[in-house]
Amino acid sequence: MKKYNFSAGPAILPAEVMKEAGAACVNFNNSGFSILEISHRSADFSAVLAEAEALVREIGGIGEEFAVLFLSGGASSQFFMAPMNLLDDSGKAVYVDTGSWAAKAVKESKAFGPTEVLASSKADNYTHIPKGYTIPADATYLHLTSNNTIFGTQLAEYPETDVPLVVDMSSDMFSRPFPVDRFGIIYAGAQKNLGPAGVTLVIVRKDLLGKVDRHIPTMLNYNTHIEKGSTFNTPPVFPIYVMMLTLRWVKAQGGLEAVAKNNEEKAAVLYKEIDENPMFAGTVTQKEDRSLMNVTFVMADEYKELEGQFLEACKAAGCMSVKGHRSVGGFRASIYNAMPKEGIETLVKVMQDFRAAHA
Repeated sequence: MKKYNFSAGPAILPAEVMKEAGAACVNFNNSGFSILEISHRSADFSAVLAEAEALVREIGGIGEEFAVLFLSGGASSQFFMAPMNLLDDSGKAVYVDTGSWAAKAVKESKAFGPTEVLASSKADNYTHIPKGYTIPADATYLHLTSNNTIFGTQLAEYPETDVPLVVDMSSDMFSRPFPVDRFGIIYAGAQKNLGPAGVTLVIVRKDLLGKVDRHIPTMLNYNTHIEKGSTFNTPPVFPIYVMMLTLRWVKAQGGLEAVAKNNEEKAAVLYKEIDENPMFAGTVTQKEDRSLMNVTFVMADEYKELEGQFLEACKAAGCMSVKGHRSVGGFRASIYNAMPKEGIETLVKVMQDFRAAHA
């Protein structure tokens, strides 16, 4: 029986990527050595790093005004690293609070300078994306979280503003096109759409750096990593290699336009079943805010006692890790780029069979 990984992360990766990565763990590039043991300063890995950066630039339309970095520490480190490099008491950072990760980013920013929350959906348990807020023209940057894995919401579009956007794209990076000219920093932990945990992709507009009036520790200064081409210290070699393979796969799919079309079609199939099946209900209150990456839903009130049975039915059909986050409850199907349509169809069939048996 084929199994489908609906985990929010570490998440599903393309089968061909895992096959090639596995082979490289034994013999990388016919070198006689594993990718896990080659030097990060070797010609073989320098080629990997160069190709990974070139693919990021090509797929995302990233110009030379931006640096492309491959860092450690996860997106959580960027919660403080971004304000440390951009913000001091002479400026002001503004945030939109759309979930747990956004709230953590707000907390870190307050350590480095004036920080204001423009809008929040916390009072509604983050069941929608706040709208209608005004972005101060004098803000140093506006921080957004593009997709919220726990609560199943996603920004449908980015605000048009001259204020640089700093965006946590960890869970929807390279799942759709984005207007790169509006961004100051994009950061994304790899373990959703880009590769395994262990590397964080950071894209930073170079002209924003070097303006704060503070000492920045060497390892936390973006300029350190720009000057050393992401090799100031030993980078996460294997995760970067797998990211490179994944980026090759994205390019082979036809790039972001093609990937986005596929993601929209997959999500539409699952949301249609949620909306039409009386046993289930979506948790996002405004449909335009529904995530194409993390579909959150619950059992209708009259069937709540059957949640455990439904999860067992999912598992029996090969649909793994469908249980929802404790903050929302119910169920969560994470359907990142590499999730095949057959996985969605299998889950929908479980939902339909469960309705036939219990509704």
